[in-house]
Amino acid sequence: MPLKVISRMRNVLTLLKTRYRRSVPVILRPYGCPAITLKESDTAMLIGKKGEAKSAIETSDAASITVRGKDLCDELMGHVSISEFFYFHLTGNKPTEDQAFFFDLLVVALAEHGLVPSVQAARMTLAAAPEALQAAVAAGILGVGSVILGSAEQGAEMLDTTRQRIEKRGLSAADAALEIGREYKAEGKFVPGFGHPIHHPIDPRAQRVLQLADERGVSGQYVALLREFPAVVEEVWGKPLPMNLTAPMAAVLLDLDVPKGAVRGIPILARTLGLIGHLAEEQQRPIGFLMSYHGAEPIEYDGG
Repeated sequence: MPLKVISRMRNVLTLLKTRYRRSVPVILRPYGCPAITLKESDTAMLIGKKGEAKSAIETSDAASITVRGKDLCDELMGHVSISEFFYFHLTGNKPTEDQAFFFDLLVVALAEHGLVPSVQAARMTLAAAPEALQAAVAAGILGVGSVILGSAEQGAEMLDTTRQRIEKRGLSAADAALEIGREYKAEGKFVPGFGHPIHHPIDPRAQRVLQLADERGVSGQYVALLREFPAVVEEVWGKPLPMNLTAPMAAVLLDLDVPKGAVRGIPILARTLGLIGHLAEEQQRPIGFLMSYHGAEPIEYDGG
């Protein structure tokens, strides 16, 4: 039998299995061909490791919704803030007072910074597809990466690597930071959390986060390690670079024992809020096509 025919038969069996929730061996006897038995293993393919088909996040019935073991209506709605729910949904635990405070602080700090690339992408998408607000938000979120907003996650990894070298090799904090700075330089990379096109010599947001961390007594080993890096950056790169917001964000969250998943999640949450504000303005005062026009205008065609 041609392989194409067998493939189509398997697709039909997979569809039947999905629709009727049944899995039984099926015997096929195409005209003029010998019988072929297709077992369950022939009708579906598992990609990756097999795991338990379970989730600890949500369940519901006709009268209730349960999230992480708590009743959504009676125990969460009206009792927790967005940042508290974010942490609870992520971990299953209630955040401490300091964790919730800095979650709120960082969401506010990251939500808005003008017509950055992610905002431009979102506004131009809405201009082209005004019926698709969700697509415009998605277009902007896709721009959250290692250069803009996403460097906090890389900063957290850098600080954790610094801590490990101190513990395993007995280096001083200054020597461990300098070693890592030189490695970044040799690899052609910048130290995550340093440099900004507008804010120099100081990013006021970074200064504010560190000030509040000191005032609230949450500055720990990671904030201390971070404070070694401005001198390292100046020595290795031969010039001072401003510490931007993502550097103290990473350090403070690590000192607060926040899971690394939240280090990337907070910027995504924050930028989503900011994008919705920009897109609401785009609907009233459209500039998406104007940005597209001015973006293309100075680009010279060179025939390459």
